[in-house]
Amino acid sequence: MAVPTLTGISPATGPTGGGDVVRLAGTGFAPEVAVLFGDAPAEVLSVREEAGVSLADVRTPAHADGVVDVTIRNLDVGGASVPGEEATLAGAYRFLRPRIVAESDLTRLVRTLLRELKRQVIANVSMTVSVDYDDTTVDGMSVIAISQLPSLVLSGPRVVENRFFSTNEPHEDVVPGASGPELMRRRPPYTVDLSFTLTAASDRTVELLNLMAAAATFLNRNRWVELPRDPDDPAAGTTRWEMDPEGEFQTRLDGRDDVRVFSCGFVVRGFDIDEGLPLDVGKAVADAELDTVAVPPGGAP
Repeated sequence: MAVPTLTGISPATGPTGGGDVVRLAGTGFAPEVAVLFGDAPAEVLSVREEAGVSLADVRTPAHADGVVDVTIRNLDVGGASVPGEEATLAGAYRFLRPRIVAESDLTRLVRTLLRELKRQVIANVSMTVSVDYDDTTVDGMSVIAISQLPSLVLSGPRVVENRFFSTNEPHEDVVPGASGPELMRRRPPYTVDLSFTLTAASDRTVELLNLMAAAATFLNRNRWVELPRDPDDPAAGTTRWEMDPEGEFQTRLDGRDDVRVFSCGFVVRGFDIDEGLPLDVGKAVADAELDTVAVPPGGAP
């Protein structure tokens, strides 16, 4: 009796609808095997030996989202399971519900700001990117119409190019081509500062002053905005951007309908709006490790 072992599975994630081709690696696979993802059987495409390693390529079944065990069972000539000849890799595969629309980094950043404002300043926080202002202005300020008091509104962002954080260098990737690997060049990312405005309102002066103090504490305490690089892959780590107060607090204590307001600004620095648009696909390359040639400023090498 040859007891199989299961040492790896690649890739380790896939859609809940199934249909992905996954490779199982181990030892002692029979010429005919059965593979289960949880309790769902997979379609076995091939089984072979390479350099002493048993490999099985399978097509994943449909399954609810979540992490499942992967089991391989050796079969006899008649297609029946051989007692005792099976191996299981616990928690080896994750079924993921496919996204209809990928969430952009900018959306995730704004959502993080709103969540932290709700948690650290006041629960009644809303967001607006197209603001209708009151016709009346006092000291150059306009008031955003707010339905419930006290309230805090996050407006923006206004986008200003940031050359200090910009790489200003094109990025190169090796991508599959019709006749082999090809070199794709991308423009440098467009790096910007994101300017936001906080507008708060209350019908009581003391409450507004307390809200102003809470907003100032929020801006002084949070000097970075940090996000996961990939929400679906915690191992990918995080990335963060500088966040600084911008301008001064402006107050208006004699607004219409006895509403007191203040506004203040802050900026998130060095945000890449895009990853760089493709420039072109160059000639085919022999492998993925390329020697680059430095180009002096203003001329060809």
